[in-house]
Amino acid sequence: MKKVTESQNDTTTKVCACCGQIRPLSHFMRRTGKRSSKGSRRGACRSCRQMKKEQPILPTAVAPTKASHTPELSISQRYLPVDIECVPLPKRRIKRALPLPPPRTDGLDVGMLKPNRHGLVRMRGRTDNGSRWQQEVDYDMAVTLVKEHAASVVNIHTIRRLYTNRTFRRYILDRDKFTCFFCGEYGDTIDHLLPRAKGGHTTPVNCVCACSLCNQSKAARSLEDFMEESDDL
Repeated sequence: MKKVTESQNDTTTKVCACCGQIRPLSHFMRRTGKRSSKGSRRGACRSCRQMKKEQPILPTAVAPTKASHTPELSISQRYLPVDIECVPLPKRRIKRALPLPPPRTDGLDVGMLKPNRHGLVRMRGRTDNGSRWQQEVDYDMAVTLVKEHAASVVNIHTIRRLYTNRTFRRYILDRDKFTCFFCGEYGDTIDHLLPRAKGGHTTPVNCVCACSLCNQSKAARSLEDFMEESDDL
């Protein structure tokens, strides 16, 4: 089986997030959702998913008594690895400087923004196929998007998104040179430093390139919590 050291630009293959091997796209499950493309895939390969299903489960240890001090097994300890190559080892994470935002070209100050009587600001943009769209967002969100270089000020009541979904993904990957922000290996996914579940937005300041394993491991944790875990490895 080919190792990950070969070129990762082949669109017919994908690196398994579990075993790290290059597999055909047909071995991975399709992504779902409005933003997923026709050939996008995710997760572990077919072999790793099958091995995970076949892993035996150990019985839970009996609660400790005066004569026995055996601790109860955690959930992760109840599963015995069938193939050592399919168990991903923890990666050594590298603390890096945050990426610089793109230069500002509009010349308009965010301080000129004013919400309407409902506390909202109009936001315009374009879809990947070039269609125009418009919606209203909270004033605080509009200010954050402008400050983090994801939008520009059109007038006192309107902002404009600078990227479509496709161009934003391409910008982040090209800016970070397809290098994972956390471990320094090859990456082809986008991760939010401040998770969206905790108020983060999809902006050049808050998004970095990440490999699939680091992206899945970080999940909804903050950058500080995720990097502190690496210090204990």
